[in-house]
Amino acid sequence: MSFIAPLALRLKALTGWRRRLTLMLMGAVAALALPPVGFLPALLLAFPPLVWIFDVAKTRRAAFGAGWWWSMGWFSVGYYWISNALLTDVAKFGWMIPFALFGLSGLVAAFVGVATAAVHMTRIKGPGRILLLASAWTVAEWLRSWVLTGFPWNPLGSVWDCALPVLQVGAVIGIWGLSLLTGVVVLAPALLADPLSKRAKAVVLAVVAGLPLAGWIGGSVRLAGAPDPGAPDALVSGIRLRLVQPNLPQSNKWRDELREGNLREHVALSRSPGFEAVTTVVWPETAASFFLDLDPLHREIVASAAPLGGMVLTGAPRISPRGVEPFQVWNSLFAITANAEVVGIYDKAHLVPFGEYVPFRGLLPIAKITHGGTDFSPGPGPRTLDLPGLPPVSPLICYEAIFPNAVIATEPERPQWLLAITNDGWFGQSAGPHQHLAAARMRAIEEGLPLARAANTGISAMIDPYGRELGRIPLGERGILDASLPKPIPPTPYGRFGNIPALLLLLGCLGLGIRLRT
Repeated sequence: MSFIAPLALRLKALTGWRRRLTLMLMGAVAALALPPVGFLPALLLAFPPLVWIFDVAKTRRAAFGAGWWWSMGWFSVGYYWISNALLTDVAKFGWMIPFALFGLSGLVAAFVGVATAAVHMTRIKGPGRILLLASAWTVAEWLRSWVLTGFPWNPLGSVWDCALPVLQVGAVIGIWGLSLLTGVVVLAPALLADPLSKRAKAVVLAVVAGLPLAGWIGGSVRLAGAPDPGAPDALVSGIRLRLVQPNLPQSNKWRDELREGNLREHVALSRSPGFEAVTTVVWPETAASFFLDLDPLHREIVASAAPLGGMVLTGAPRISPRGVEPFQVWNSLFAITANAEVVGIYDKAHLVPFGEYVPFRGLLPIAKITHGGTDFSPGPGPRTLDLPGLPPVSPLICYEAIFPNAVIATEPERPQWLLAITNDGWFGQSAGPHQHLAAARMRAIEEGLPLARAANTGISAMIDPYGRELGRIPLGERGILDASLPKPIPPTPYGRFGNIPALLLLLGCLGLGIRLRT
């Protein structure tokens, strides 16, 4: 460990572009811990340099810059896949790639910059600064989950997607609490460069190794006590879902001459061998590119994929009826029976900026990326659908699954499962679909609810309330997944109390940080 103090001194001595480049490189290295790579040691290599350079910041601006430049590396690598969505129409949207990638990364990095600047203002040194930095990082993640409609993609706690036992901690303290503990673990090694006693350094190493180990042991005990995911008593009797992943190229989904053929492709996959044992068919987001509530002809085609006595759950756009003003468009989920009857509709509430609507449209003369010239309208928010023959369900469309504590409505009743439909075909063979699945898995663990996920491509899966996969269709493959619906478990502590346990943990961390301020 004798090399750590000299290394810290060299990094603290950096100035100008060398300091900024080092910070960005460290943030980029840390992003290797995100799904799907999951290289966790990268965090222990990359976070301590952030602390050491932060330590020599003489002004709030310099402290902001330390957090901002480091986070630019973290988010630029973590969000690189966003550029793929703009490649679906290079001539129209290609020029936006640097603005979308670096502009978004720079905006989100500002939250971390504000966090490091705020900690700098406290003038707290010693071990206390580590606890305050971890707390401020967590508050920054929470803020970016709702400021400007929110974009809580890749919170720090999501790095544990490669370690299912540790993810079980989320059932108590949620992703924010897991991010806080992770922040303490990965920032604490910076203390090894401080003039601490051997005993104090041993405590630091115990924290770095002990917190993840405690999470692993506790999560393993929880999983060991859970019923076998395939056991009959862990499954809802009489329900068999068929998840359909057509793997259609994004460039073909909305071509007029291909739309009906695409719809019939979904029907053919739905009715492939084993169909007689299926009770419900699930199609992905905008699988039907027709306004099904106003289009009985194409609704009949969809209905032909419904099992007898069952239904098809499909994504499709929805528009306001003719003559109704103002004219609106929604990104919706339809429940359609074998008789072509619409028995349930859910409208997406969390819309993707620039993807489904253009913020400040009067000032920004650009088009949204999705098909059509009209911005989508948001739905009212989480809703529980009571559908014939199915337990009450909470639908989620696309990236609605990334918002913690915002995926279910508990009134009038708690849903019994989550249904996520998405079109990750925008992002190709990239990290994006893997990170999207990781977020959805976390919501299942937090709420103690099973999750059925159908994607146009990557990755369709059935997940139980402990985050265990019962099956999946890999990214980039065409196919079906037949799976029984797992039973929910009683509401988790997070499901009952939301972010309160994480808040109490945060307050305790802040209090201890102030006490250890020297």
